[in-house]
Amino acid sequence: MTDLTASQVQSTDAAQARSRFPVHIAVFLAPAVAIYTLFSIYPLIDTIRLSLYAGDETGVRSFVGLQNFRTLLADPNWSGQFWNALRNNLIFFLIHMVVQNGIGLGLAMLLSLPRLTGGSVYRTLIFLPTMLSVVIIGFIWQLILNPLWGIAPSLLKAVGLGSLFGPWLGQESTALLTVSLISVWQFVGIPMMLIYAALLNIPDDLLDAATVDGAGPFSVFWFVRLPLILPTLGVVSILTFVANFNAFDLIYAIKGALAGPNFSTDILGTFFYRTFFGFQLQVGSPTMGAAVATAMLVIILIGVLIYLFGVQRRLQRHTF
Repeated sequence: MTDLTASQVQSTDAAQARSRFPVHIAVFLAPAVAIYTLFSIYPLIDTIRLSLYAGDETGVRSFVGLQNFRTLLADPNWSGQFWNALRNNLIFFLIHMVVQNGIGLGLAMLLSLPRLTGGSVYRTLIFLPTMLSVVIIGFIWQLILNPLWGIAPSLLKAVGLGSLFGPWLGQESTALLTVSLISVWQFVGIPMMLIYAALLNIPDDLLDAATVDGAGPFSVFWFVRLPLILPTLGVVSILTFVANFNAFDLIYAIKGALAGPNFSTDILGTFFYRTFFGFQLQVGSPTMGAAVATAMLVIILIGVLIYLFGVQRRLQRHTF
């Protein structure tokens, strides 16, 4: 009887120990949670709150609900610039999605070849521009593409393509494409490294079995490697989407806050900057700037949710 009572007491103590709140975990998480709340969650919530207010000439703010968003989407003084920035941002994203990730996939495939010598050197050189400041990148490419003293006209003339050169950064029809390709050149190393790591994780047994069955290099890639790296390609795609709809610094470094010529390179990031802080003759409006930032958040959330519920579930079928 005594042994039975002792076992019951021990089981009760064990159950209480399991149900006791893990204080040590909370102690370790508290600094990170506090910093994240202070610098991420609170500014996000306060931005959404500020977007629901409007200020008058005296600086007094009053609650207006969704009026700032109606102004942003429908008022002729605001909607034209907003829809132009959104359209340019979509083009900016699509160029990165197709060109940057396509080149990154191709480079990753080449660097994963077993007979390639100097692969680490190539990876370093390709990834190096990613670590450079966007201010340096913008300044260098402005010098390269300058029609007067840049080296691009001379290089094209040297290979017989001098007639193709033009002031690409100064023309409305080519400025956005040129800036996008500069961004692709700088950041192509990121998808390359992610896809390269995924390719290295593919078991050699699968590749050897496909080769023994008579599959050629293209068949091995299309039917074996590509399906196995689809989850990584999905992650690369959503990272590209989020990064491009948060983009600001490179366009600001190359074209300034006005994102010229004639707002042809204007995206949501530069439009938010002018709206919130003001620029030249445009007076800044923190409440309208908060509305633009909230609209950017909603767009990014929609894209992420589409990926999570519409794409990721299908990609999970290809994982082990």
